[in-house]
Amino acid sequence: MGDTRTRALLAGVVFAVLFAQVLLYPGVDTLVTALGARTQLDASMWFLAVEFAGFIAAATLWGATSDAAGRRTPFVAAGALGGAAGYLALAALPAVATVPFTGVLVLRFLQGATTIGAFSLAMTSLMDLGGGQGRNMGAAGLAIGLGTALGAPVGGQLYELGPFVPLYVAAAVLLGAAGLTALLTTAVPDPNRHPMGRIVAGLRRRPSLLLPYAFGFIDRLTAGFFALVGTLYFRSAFSLGPGATGLMLALFFAPFALLQYPMGVVSDRIGRTGPVVVGSLCYGVGVAGVGLAPTVGLAGAGMVLVGVFGALMAPATMALVTGLAGTTERGVAMAGFNSFGSLGFLVGILGGGTLADVYGFREAFLVTGGLEVALALLAVPLLLRLERPADGVGRVES
Repeated sequence: MGDTRTRALLAGVVFAVLFAQVLLYPGVDTLVTALGARTQLDASMWFLAVEFAGFIAAATLWGATSDAAGRRTPFVAAGALGGAAGYLALAALPAVATVPFTGVLVLRFLQGATTIGAFSLAMTSLMDLGGGQGRNMGAAGLAIGLGTALGAPVGGQLYELGPFVPLYVAAAVLLGAAGLTALLTTAVPDPNRHPMGRIVAGLRRRPSLLLPYAFGFIDRLTAGFFALVGTLYFRSAFSLGPGATGLMLALFFAPFALLQYPMGVVSDRIGRTGPVVVGSLCYGVGVAGVGLAPTVGLAGAGMVLVGVFGALMAPATMALVTGLAGTTERGVAMAGFNSFGSLGFLVGILGGGTLADVYGFREAFLVTGGLEVALALLAVPLLLRLERPADGVGRVES
């Protein structure tokens, strides 16, 4: 019963971080303008990108610190409180000082660097729990999915009340997440049992992990692309307000969140290759199709299909990581997968924003979708080599 309660509380922290983060997406162009930016596309691109730069820069530091201390809960609380302070500072900044937009970006970087502590260590605490990794990671996946699925439409409606309202709500949500940690009692189970050198050496013996890492990178690249380019495209091409834009993003996030568990069960039964390849091919075509859709209705239908096919491939890709890693290396292997994913999100924001700025929205959609299709086609022979013919589950290399 203790693990069940702890699992629910940690999942609540994960949900809070993702919900707060996605609240800002539907009207990010409105927000950066209110914060003093002179352009919308470039400023929105950098505003989203520097948060993920903060994630990448600080995630390892948070993890190493908690390992050394033998505790995670105080650092989860510190990350949530720091993130809340960052959101509040961004909202209050225009009223208390006149600073160039580069100063806003520095503050945004610091907000990201603190927020990742709450997210990453809550996820790691879930991995520390007993009761089965499938159940623990299922709780994390559900929290991530619901946070993103609800954050977009709620954020869109909050922007209708004012450009800084999502920032204040995000701060309140993270304060609530920090409050949840007062109910937690978690510890690091024997953190020095496997020296890092041995773990890294083991991963070097398994270069096949680079295959799911590549899919994690490109999949998150498309997510970052939608967070920036998709948002601005819907607002400019179809004259949508922040509220309607949030609903368009939810058309992707909702099926992506709700279908991951059943799609994961499907991949357990039929193997990883089919869901990864078919899901990625259809996902890439769907991304390109959204950019070519002539009406908002067809674009919305495309977003639903992209969410469905994303749910088909995502759990199979993560299961492939688990199957390829040794039993003593899974934590580091999944950390590597998440690091590649965060880097992909950052590239999706910067690369997608640059493509849209130089060549146009539709060309940016075609290139992004085409990258997903190309990776799926190139990966087919490699995935077939990794598949276990007998039971369809990715094999563990010896």
